[in-house]
Amino acid sequence: MMKSGLALCLIAVACVGCSPIGPDYERPVVDFPENWKALPGANPALWKPAEPADGAPKTQWWKAFGDPILDQLIETCLSNNNTLQASLARLDQAIAQSEARGAALLPSVSIGATGARTETSANRPGTNYSTVNQSTTQNNFRPVAVMTYEIDWLGKVRREVEASRSTAEQAAADTENVKLLLTAQLANSYFLLRQYDEEIRVLTGITQIQDKLLALIKKRYDMGAAGRTELSQQTALTQSSGAQLELLKSQRNIQENLLATLTGTPASAFSLPPGKLPATLPAFPVGLPSTLLERRPDVSAAERAMAAANAQIGVAKAAFFPTLTLAPAFIGGESSILSTIFNAPSLIWSIGLTATQTLFDGGRISANYRFAQAGYRVTLANYRQSVMVAIQETQDAMSTLQQLDLARAKQDEAVNNLNRAYQISAIRYREGLDTAQTLALIQQNQLTAQRIKWQMHGGQFIASVALVKALGGGWEGFAKPATAPDPASSPSPVKN
Repeated sequence: MMKSGLALCLIAVACVGCSPIGPDYERPVVDFPENWKALPGANPALWKPAEPADGAPKTQWWKAFGDPILDQLIETCLSNNNTLQASLARLDQAIAQSEARGAALLPSVSIGATGARTETSANRPGTNYSTVNQSTTQNNFRPVAVMTYEIDWLGKVRREVEASRSTAEQAAADTENVKLLLTAQLANSYFLLRQYDEEIRVLTGITQIQDKLLALIKKRYDMGAAGRTELSQQTALTQSSGAQLELLKSQRNIQENLLATLTGTPASAFSLPPGKLPATLPAFPVGLPSTLLERRPDVSAAERAMAAANAQIGVAKAAFFPTLTLAPAFIGGESSILSTIFNAPSLIWSIGLTATQTLFDGGRISANYRFAQAGYRVTLANYRQSVMVAIQETQDAMSTLQQLDLARAKQDEAVNNLNRAYQISAIRYREGLDTAQTLALIQQNQLTAQRIKWQMHGGQFIASVALVKALGGGWEGFAKPATAPDPASSPSPVKN
């Protein structure tokens, strides 16, 4: 008994020590550009070089903007958002499945016991006609421990464990991606709302000026100094500005409702008072294109899916070979008297090795093997596509940020020129050289230019968020905010 059991155990250990069947996983090589494209004249202070790694601690990138309200909204989102909670639950499921599959590497042991009192029939068939049977009543007590174990002689179970672990890691990367997408969407919506606040503030000033111009033209019209056409044009312009103001308020309400949903709050119970955009843009670290492999959670998820699919090829290939099972192996006792059940004569045991091989299945195993190979090719293509999308999104965000920075510089010059024009006209008006209408028209143009400036400023923040999202999140430590022209620093228009 001991020799047979030892031999079977040695066979099992030797088989488990074999290399797993199927191809070993290696991350495929992807060709990357050497660096990013930069626009001529772009401001390099908007980002800085970085050498991120997957193990580097990530920081709360949104804090780089220095907006306490944004910080609070994102913290609430990470705590209450239902989409994130669902993703975390799926991650728990994947981890539990991985742990359950990993248990297959160990034998399964169960214990049980039976106790019965039976009576045999006196009229039961005998071994010969001369034998007289008697009715017998007896007890039967039988405790037993049973062990089953699939010998992983080809590494099939190890490949299944490898696939389940890669799937769990994919779920973890997916969860990180959900966090990144949600925080980026919230920051984008928040800055767009603040841009609308700035535009509403400027457009309110424009409508007030236009109301004054309309009143002035009406007086001139009543005195016969202005024609009907001039009055109609100013009336239409005033009404159009009022319509734009209402449209901006509607767009602000939409963003406010979106912020409510992202933070897990009913839209009807959420409100955000008007505020301002930050005056400066933070500089985010930008590494080489190849670093996106370590930084982007969606790229990491695609790579883990590829690893799981690669392991499934080994699982499918193992089906071509026999399955070895050490089962059922048991040890226990059997006795009609409970007090002697653990005595040596009551000992019972069994150990055996079962081999199973499919002889005919109509081509199912071959089809499953080809399916696994094709599944790996699908994940490989998805992985390479995710890398290409990551490069595109990063380049788009950087180019947008550069282009807005260049456009913003030109718009700053336009606003400064209009500010000087307004200051000169205000002096001429006090000296009686310019009319109130001329001053109001220059002031209106000044505010319109400032509104465009705010739109560009808001676009810069939205592009910065897009850059963070494209880079896969933040790193430990940020560059100090790069000083950007402050729209609020422009001379405030003097109201007439």
